[in-house]
Amino acid sequence: MSRPAEVKAAARTILKVMPRVMRTIGSAHQWSGLAASPVHFRLLGILAHHPCNLSELAVQQAVSLPTMSNSISVLVERGWVNRVPSQDDRRQVLLELTPDGRAMLSKMKSEAEARIVELLDDLSPKDLKDLSAGLAILERALAAHAGPGGHGQDKARCK
Repeated sequence: MSRPAEVKAAARTILKVMPRVMRTIGSAHQWSGLAASPVHFRLLGILAHHPCNLSELAVQQAVSLPTMSNSISVLVERGWVNRVPSQDDRRQVLLELTPDGRAMLSKMKSEAEARIVELLDDLSPKDLKDLSAGLAILERALAAHAGPGGHGQDKARCK
């Protein structure tokens, strides 16, 4: 197989696996009664690093402003996110994680990790080592194209 074909095959595999990973994370949250979706998980993860405004989140997640507004409204209603006026520009409202939001994010991470551990537990030591090596390579490749600081979307540059 030529290099372009190998790269394309790897890309197809990633695109095939990612929805399965997200469904696995989503099902872990449903099983545990967290009433949270993968979207909530991702937004809480972003806001754990720094506050963002609604427009920045919508652009970063490639969704419309009304879609992002609906998602954030759910997080605000649950007490996981606060809307606060920006110190720099009073016309701006920043979204920040609350202590309850941080606790929920931690719980969601633990639940997702436990579910993935359960699924990976049957792998042979060699397969687990190969998987870890492959994921490290993927992480480096994505970080190399993530912009200043090498951070991916979860550490987007919000104000």
